[in-house]
Amino acid sequence: MIRKLLWLSLLCGPLGLFLAAQQTTSTSTTPQDLTKTEDMTKFNVTLQEVRANVLVRDRNHNIINGLVGNQFRLYDNNKEQNLTAVDVIYTPISMVVAIQANAMADKILPQVTKIGAMLKPIVLGDQGEAAVIAYDARVRLMQPFTNDADDITKAVKNLHAGSTPGRTIDAVEQSIFLLSHRDKNRRRILLMIGEGRDDGSQARARETLQKAQLTNVAIYWIDMSHIVSKLTEAPPDPRPDNSLPASHPMPGGVPSTPTTMAQATGANGGSADAIPLMEEIFKDVKHIFQVAPATLFTKGTGGSQFSFVSQRGLENAISEISEQLHSQYLITYKPNNMEDGGFHQIKVDVIGHDYNCDTTPGYFMSSKF
Repeated sequence: MIRKLLWLSLLCGPLGLFLAAQQTTSTSTTPQDLTKTEDMTKFNVTLQEVRANVLVRDRNHNIINGLVGNQFRLYDNNKEQNLTAVDVIYTPISMVVAIQANAMADKILPQVTKIGAMLKPIVLGDQGEAAVIAYDARVRLMQPFTNDADDITKAVKNLHAGSTPGRTIDAVEQSIFLLSHRDKNRRRILLMIGEGRDDGSQARARETLQKAQLTNVAIYWIDMSHIVSKLTEAPPDPRPDNSLPASHPMPGGVPSTPTTMAQATGANGGSADAIPLMEEIFKDVKHIFQVAPATLFTKGTGGSQFSFVSQRGLENAISEISEQLHSQYLITYKPNNMEDGGFHQIKVDVIGHDYNCDTTPGYFMSSKF
């Protein structure tokens, strides 16, 4: 079996990537500050095969079930691949639920704490397991991996708002690290519930996305409305900033149009096209205009992004994620073009049908080993 070690092109810093051995389930319920865990800053990954979760829809956006392996074709950088397996996904799920619990989310958090009981029966199933993370200026493990529905519910219910910063990218990175320790035969899912932007993270979005792709973590995001959280947050001391958005200067050379203002505030983040976005991210272009983390991570891993402003909207998003997770096909293949460096684009189609196949847009392969 050919084994090639993938090195991230951004290893100018201390961050590497490695896929650690499976970690046994812990029953401790004492919150652990993950930002103080030194081991979590580096891990390596060996790529032997690629797994692509595929959701098939027709023109009316209806999910298509009942397809078999020989109906699928997969292209890696426009080169057709020999598929090792195509399975309807019944694989048990390992999920990290990462919830924004900072001052911005204070008024919205009571809605979120009610959804703990939905996770086990709807999303995880009988053999699923979940861990719960809360993040503000810190990233805290509130509940290690467990399949006990009561422990999951309790961990979510007991969340309280903390400090003002929201270290979103750090929370994504630490969640990926936890998932990388689970059995590789389990599906690794990250469910982020929080704003689609970042405030104060040390981790870099591109490196974190690469880690998610190389460890087969699919990221789903339920986006707290930035407008709602801003309107409901406690006023800062000594007084709130009542200035209009237009009074804040844009970066040099960027006009203050509705589009750029939306990008600057994290609004409408789901409008970016996945393939150009991924290619731009991996070019290491320093002048890239910031993309909201929610958009980057969901499109980059084949997940989905939702938003909510009410309890019903949040519950509907959980139900939709559950339907997607339990209606996907798992396509496995060993790339026959591993020598190609750079971004590998993945395309999937169903022979003889005009179906839309939603999957991860691709992955990054270094040309040097």
